[in-house]
Order: sequence, then C-alpha cells, then structure tokens
Amino acid sequence: MTIKSYDELSSLELDTLKEIGSIGTGNAATSLSALIGKPVRIQQPEVRIMEYNEAIEWIGGPEPITAGVLVGMSGQLSGIMLSVQQLDFVNLVLESMMERTIKDYMELGEIERSALTEVGNIMISTFINALSGLADLDIKLTVPAFTVDMQGAIMAVPMAEYGGQSNYIMTIGGNFICNGKEIPCRLLLSPDIRSLNFLLRKLGVNSGE
Repeated sequence: MTIKSYDELSSLELDTLKEIGSIGTGNAATSLSALIGKPVRIQQPEVRIMEYNEAIEWIGGPEPITAGVLVGMSGQLSGIMLSVQQLDFVNLVLESMMERTIKDYMELGEIERSALTEVGNIMISTFINALSGLADLDIKLTVPAFTVDMQGAIMAVPMAEYGGQSNYIMTIGGNFICNGKEIPCRLLLSPDIRSLNFLLRKLGVNSGE
C-alpha cells in the first residue's frame, strides 16, 4: 500500500528502516574512526519516526546552539540528511585532528569549520552509500552545508522542505564510544514521501498497491 505520511508506516516497514539506520550508523562510526585515527564504535542506535517538535526536543530543545551539516539527496531518493554536531562531538574531532578543543561555537575558525563539514559529509555519505547498497539505489548528494545556529533553527530546514508532506522525520541516535567516553550521535533522515515509498518497494516490504 502506498503511504501518504510517515505515521502510516507498518511495523514491518518501521523495522526495516530501523535495520537500515543500524547498519548506516555502524558504517558512519567506521568512517569516523578512520578520520580521527582512533577506535570508534556505536551503541545500538535508536531509530524512530518523530514529529518535528518531538525531534527538536530529542536533540536537546530548540534554544541550545549547535552545529549541523546538511546534505541534499537526489536521483532515485530525494530528500535531505542532517548531522547534528553537539559540542562533545565537535571537540572529539578537533582534538583528534587539530589537538585543540573549544568551549563555544564562536571559537570555530574557517579551518575548524572546514574539518567539521568534511567529517559530517563523510559520515552522511557513508550512511547513504550503505543505504544505496542495501536497496540498489542511485542516490546523488549535494555539496554539504555547515551552519551554527539554535537547534530549532537548524531543524526548521527539513520542516520547510518537507513539512507540507508530513510532520514526521526519521531520527537516528545513539552514542559513539571513543576512549571510553560516550559521544552523542544525532542523524536525521528526511526522504520525501515519493522516495520513501520507492525505497520501501525496493526493499521488498511495500508492494505500492
């Protein structure tokens, strides 16, 4: 059955998306490990379909300042993917790659922003490559965009793009484990409804009838 909104997903379809989220984040952890030169693993990720406002609360509320890397998807799957880079994650990257940490996002210079953009882009690309391989899809990615803003403002981007189609978004979260420390991992995937139906059909869990 063709779905018209995320909240119409069946339990089988949700379980399939959760499996994709688990595999994708595992691959993202592997790519992060290679980038920072340290072993990184991820706890069992939690994959949920949330309303946008619920998703904002899930990442810590609308007001805290955070960084985000946004990549657009086109081809056989259209939509966006967002990597939310909270301060612990930012400092893991900067300390490993540049031997420095920050206390405030205002301290980020051009070089630091470039490094965080590249890390976010590679993690997202690795996730999408895993999805492409599983579903045999041709997905093209845009040049990544990096921003520092209130979390509510960052989340406004997928809301503006696809909020007219659905009030829901796929959230993928867990904790990276590096040097015995837990580092939050927050990814948000928002394919448009047409793409979501196509993906589920390719995965064999939705006939589209």
